[in-house]
Amino acid sequence: MKSVHIVGAGPAGLMAAHQFALKGYSVNVYDHKSAPARKFLVAGQGGFNLTHSEELELFLSRYDSQEIQSIVREFTNQDTVHWLHSIGVPTYVGSSGKIFPVKGIKPIEVLQKWLSTLEVLNVRFLFNYRLIDFDLKKLIFMTDNGMEEVLYQRAVFAFGGKSWAITGSDGNWTSLFFKKGIKLKPLEAANSGLEMLEPWQDLAGKALKNVYVFNEFGSKYGEFIITDYGIEGSAVYFMNRFLREKSFPQYIYVDLKPNLTHERIIDLLSSGKISEVLKNKLHLEPVKLALLKKLDKATYIDPGLLAYKIKKFPIELAGFRPIDEVISTYGGVDWEELNPKLFLKRYPAIQCCGEMLDWDAPTGGYLLQACFSSGYYTALGIPES
Repeated sequence: MKSVHIVGAGPAGLMAAHQFALKGYSVNVYDHKSAPARKFLVAGQGGFNLTHSEELELFLSRYDSQEIQSIVREFTNQDTVHWLHSIGVPTYVGSSGKIFPVKGIKPIEVLQKWLSTLEVLNVRFLFNYRLIDFDLKKLIFMTDNGMEEVLYQRAVFAFGGKSWAITGSDGNWTSLFFKKGIKLKPLEAANSGLEMLEPWQDLAGKALKNVYVFNEFGSKYGEFIITDYGIEGSAVYFMNRFLREKSFPQYIYVDLKPNLTHERIIDLLSSGKISEVLKNKLHLEPVKLALLKKLDKATYIDPGLLAYKIKKFPIELAGFRPIDEVISTYGGVDWEELNPKLFLKRYPAIQCCGEMLDWDAPTGGYLLQACFSSGYYTALGIPES
């Protein structure tokens, strides 16, 4: 029987294990932690959206590289839904278009159903195995019982990124790859909160909804949360990639009333007492009113200047949050180091998948989807046994 050794028991590694097992391979999965998919479970605590229901071409446009787009095309968001149903996880589409397990199914239950399926397929797990070296024939692990060498015919690396190190996603594999001469792009914060030079600590915990966040490189309609250090939320995470074009400090802007033009806002502000217009005609929520009150008096009482700030309220940013607390990272194995089937050119029996590859995507189901898809892709083209 053909065998495959998969290093990394996150979503990408588990999906690779599932697909190889379905095709008759003997599958061993190794992980340096004591349990599988710990980041998967932690991520699920914040709203367990597994993918998104968008039409495929729009869905693919959320990814920043053609390579990952091609991989997701081979195992799409709809394929993920069918696969989830096959392991006993029914889903529903939320009001935002995100796809969740039906209400009442917790992240740990999804994982248990998946692991039960893998158990039936005789997938073997070996925990507390940290990969410390590899060559063209063997993988070398450090285990609780010392060093262990494993000969391999085929291997898949699914190491993850560098955020939430406590879950096992510590990025330590990058030093080994550097020693091997495998080109990497540095792992950097993605889907990160943003620190402000002067945080609005008095408004911490408040949400700005139905706003348009933008700079000269990109924009996003949505919402975000004010924190004691800056801002967090889906619109903020989406804008991360457009903030990498410049060094910090830099500005990002918020349109507080995106459904009205600048001219219309001036007309309204000129029609009565400004404080009453803001509340009764512009219908600005208390948190938006509180922001405008931070402006100097000369700006606040001038309809033209105030309208400009309503359409382009500035936020001066100091930088991203520390990498260990961000949702994901971008960077990783350079696509030039891989052939079209994700095999390392220097190690032609080893494939790479998941967040360790050089791609980026916003939150909303896109991150997990690319992990599922790239894990699936490692076994693509292998005939059923």
